Amino acid sequence: MMRLGIFALLTAATPAIAQGPFQDTATLDRAVADFTGRPMGSEGGARAPVDARLKLATCSTLMMKWRQDNHDAVVISCASPEWRIFVPVVMAPVAAVPVPPPVAPVVAAKPDYVIKRGDPVVVEVNTSGFAVTRDGIAMTDAAAGARLLVDVAGPKKPIQAIALEPGRATLPGYVR
Repeated sequence: MMRLGIFALLTAATPAIAQGPFQDTATLDRAVADFTGRPMGSEGGARAPVDARLKLATCSTLMMKWRQDNHDAVVISCASPEWRIFVPVVMAPVAAVPVPPPVAPVVAAKPDYVIKRGDPVVVEVNTSGFAVTRDGIAMTDAAAGARLLVDVAGPKKPIQAIALEPGRATLPGYVR
């Protein structure tokens, strides 16, 4: 009779030994509740019990930490034998952010192009003492004062110019 009492006392004191080679998931549930300070199912507590079908090797020392700074899950790990599980936590509901009503799109007025793609353009530079001109073809549309690309004859790359009026442009930096 005395032996039976001692065995029952030892079994109650060490539930992991009584479960055999696998970690008791109820012990993990209690450890998560102690770590979070919240009961299971409540805000800040475990979302659900640890799955009893898990066959984790018995661990003598459980380590716990938060998965992220927002405390969305508890990480339970064991160093020897090595294993790790994540226990999701009930998060506080996110307050609904008011969404403004849709706004009608603003239709921009089409600019008045003074030079259109394909138009012949004279690119000129006038400064004190001399003037230089070069003929080319507009590669883009441009309103007065806007930049455009002009293809000048020869193997050179297109140049960038500023539209002045129909058929006339100047180089940046030489606008009067």
